[in-house]
Amino acid sequence: MKRRKQVDHAQKFATEADFEVCRRLHRQFGTTYYFATGRFPAEVRRRVHALYAFVRIPDEWVDNPGVMSLTERREKLHAFRRELVLGTEGVRPESPVLRAFCDVVREAGMPLDAPFEFLDAMEMDLDRSRYETYEDLRGYMRGSACAVAVMMCQVLGVSLSPETERSARALGEAMQLTNFLRDVAEDFERGRIYLPREDMASFEVSEGDVRSGQVSDRWRRLMKFEVERARALYREADTGLPQLPDKARQAVTLARVLYARILDRIEGRDFDVFRGRARTGSLEKLACAARVAMGMPIT
Repeated sequence: MKRRKQVDHAQKFATEADFEVCRRLHRQFGTTYYFATGRFPAEVRRRVHALYAFVRIPDEWVDNPGVMSLTERREKLHAFRRELVLGTEGVRPESPVLRAFCDVVREAGMPLDAPFEFLDAMEMDLDRSRYETYEDLRGYMRGSACAVAVMMCQVLGVSLSPETERSARALGEAMQLTNFLRDVAEDFERGRIYLPREDMASFEVSEGDVRSGQVSDRWRRLMKFEVERARALYREADTGLPQLPDKARQAVTLARVLYARILDRIEGRDFDVFRGRARTGSLEKLACAARVAMGMPIT
């Protein structure tokens, strides 16, 4: 096996082309986040693109594996983790995304706890497709979403007081739950349901109802319950927004506003998430950006 050259820890790995790979991944897969990221200063945008690409690549392996077997996906995740660790130890990664992310890890002084939490959650997706309670689901979201929110704070240079971290984790959880509600049909096609079984039972919604895409009164009540849960998390997250540095506040607030609007779109479709994805349009994004820029109240 070819041995990779070890380099000085202070040396940068990534080229502009590597960061461009990250930017393109962000633009392709994270349209709402990408739009909000445009409100960061250029140097911060570069870091955020690298963070997005770091979480997107493993997520794609897990969710859209193509012909990869379960074993191959697991091996990919393990190799990605090893390459990340070696990168922080001074060994230049083969992956352009990891070259960019390792540079950002060093620049931000980011510990590897949150990246590891995220990768743990990706591996959990290979083995688990149902969650009995919301607390069980939160255990997954601690890695899949809350850890990403913590990494985002570290990338932005935000001081993580207990209050700030609680707010960041609430925002990550709110956005992840919004994704789950929007993507019920897509996730079911992958064999997963992220609605807690106890909630489904409380509203008398079965897996057969999800399979058939039946929008019944029972389904509407379940979805309304979960939408209100997500909105409560957004309100909890709002307490930390004023503490963000000026360079970060507008972009993070815009992302929060746009993601919460997806809940409005779900409601506007009478909770039918089976026939097309609920999303915000270009004009709505621009209108929200203007409101946020003018410091108008969050709605």
